[in-house]
Amino acid sequence: MTGTPSAPPPDAPAPVAVAGAGSIGVAFAIVFARAGHTVRVWDPFPASLERARGELADRLERLAAHGLAGDPAATGARVAFTDDLAEAVAEAALVQECAPERADVKRDLILRAARSAPQRAVFASSSSAIRPGLLAEGLPGTVRERVLVGHPGNPPYLIPVIEVVPSPATAGWAAERARALYAGAGLRPVTVRHEPEGFVFNRLQGAVLREAYCLLRDGVATADEIDEVVRSGLGRRWSLIGPFETADLNSRGGLAAHARTMGPAYARMGAERGQDDPWTEDLVSDAVAQRRALLPLERWEERVRWRDERLMRLTPLWEEGRDGAS
Repeated sequence: MTGTPSAPPPDAPAPVAVAGAGSIGVAFAIVFARAGHTVRVWDPFPASLERARGELADRLERLAAHGLAGDPAATGARVAFTDDLAEAVAEAALVQECAPERADVKRDLILRAARSAPQRAVFASSSSAIRPGLLAEGLPGTVRERVLVGHPGNPPYLIPVIEVVPSPATAGWAAERARALYAGAGLRPVTVRHEPEGFVFNRLQGAVLREAYCLLRDGVATADEIDEVVRSGLGRRWSLIGPFETADLNSRGGLAAHARTMGPAYARMGAERGQDDPWTEDLVSDAVAQRRALLPLERWEERVRWRDERLMRLTPLWEEGRDGAS
């Protein structure tokens, strides 16, 4: 083992293992160590461990400069690096698997880790698109019920959303334990149902990127102009609110009014791309009911003012960022 994390007090957060010392593995080590967990990072390659140690120190220093890592030395002291998988997972409540994006590699690593991890350790894959049911395929039942996907935004120490994706075989307690550990470390877990390929994050991201490529192909705008629409338009709003709330606040009368006004145009845009996903009356009613449960219409004006105030506060930072762009 290349270093030992400082011993935690008896009531400290549960130990965590990170299996894979690449960029996302180091990022997860920061997330958990910053929250007080002792973290053991495993990788079979000494050169990868050495590089990860340097990346950890560098990122912690940069985060600390912005008040986002506390004492970087104390946070870093909670992280140890090892090429012994059994040692890394021996006490872990959560094993965060960060291997290359191949189901066979990830499945083999989970199986090997399960031989030495505690009986109720949860095995969470950082996969961006591989279904957890595929990762758990062929594993013993006592392991399969503890396998899920924990897909982060990148980097998770700055983008806190994490998708918790159970398979049909995942035990309810395992998914809840993963959610609790993530939330306790400052992440914001979202449960993804039915394990669709790409989950929510990459399906949304993919939809925007597919349309961006189409607009570029059709000569509608240049790559930078398309990026500018996101940088100075969609991205600014989406940093505060998502697509449903954006639509809800963009139309007086809320989401129902927006669907009546814009639904036909969006349907035509989709048909132009060969998509047939109509906003049916039942679907819109479901979305409206969920939005109204979160924001009654009598508070609509208040929320619009909140959005505008937050955009005003962030505008100087965005403009500063544009001035410093290369």
